[in-house]
Amino acid sequence: MSGPVIDKRLALIHRIIVPDKEYPKEYGILVTDSRSIFIRQKKTRSSYWLRGEMRFGTALVTDVIPKTLEDFEQTGLESLTADPANITVPHEAVVSLVMGKEEPEFRAREFFVWLTMRRQGHRFQVYNFEMKYRQSQKLEPLIKFYMVPLGAYFKPERRTKSEETILREYATDALGIFQKVLPAKIISS
Repeated sequence: MSGPVIDKRLALIHRIIVPDKEYPKEYGILVTDSRSIFIRQKKTRSSYWLRGEMRFGTALVTDVIPKTLEDFEQTGLESLTADPANITVPHEAVVSLVMGKEEPEFRAREFFVWLTMRRQGHRFQVYNFEMKYRQSQKLEPLIKFYMVPLGAYFKPERRTKSEETILREYATDALGIFQKVLPAKIISS
């Protein structure tokens, strides 16, 4: 008779944003050796700011402190998976994971953002992932999420690196985490 299987907690991706028609949702992803748990974060800012952060790939408001893996040590994985606000994806159910990048399209009201970026010579590449997984025999839901680091991560890195490099490294770090736990044939970048 064997006991319950204990998941080994491997990594925490501090922040991603999942687009939604009504209100974009912020998650952190707790990656274990057998599943990824998208942990819904408290609403910290308005939809306007979150949509802007998805478009530019960086936190526009920098007052949120990122959680660490240690913050979740005392939280049982079963309580995280039981929370209906969270999304649990078993690694064996993942069909595909594709990393992509988009350049933001500026609207007229973002003229000053565009002008500032152009003057500074910056080109933002917003990185995103599309994860398709099997939930039942026929259903294959898709989660699209944008890699948007918190300001607490972005600001210190900004002293020595360009925005483009910071955003690329944040996305490739996440890709590296998924490469460790998912079969190689399902990951594409």
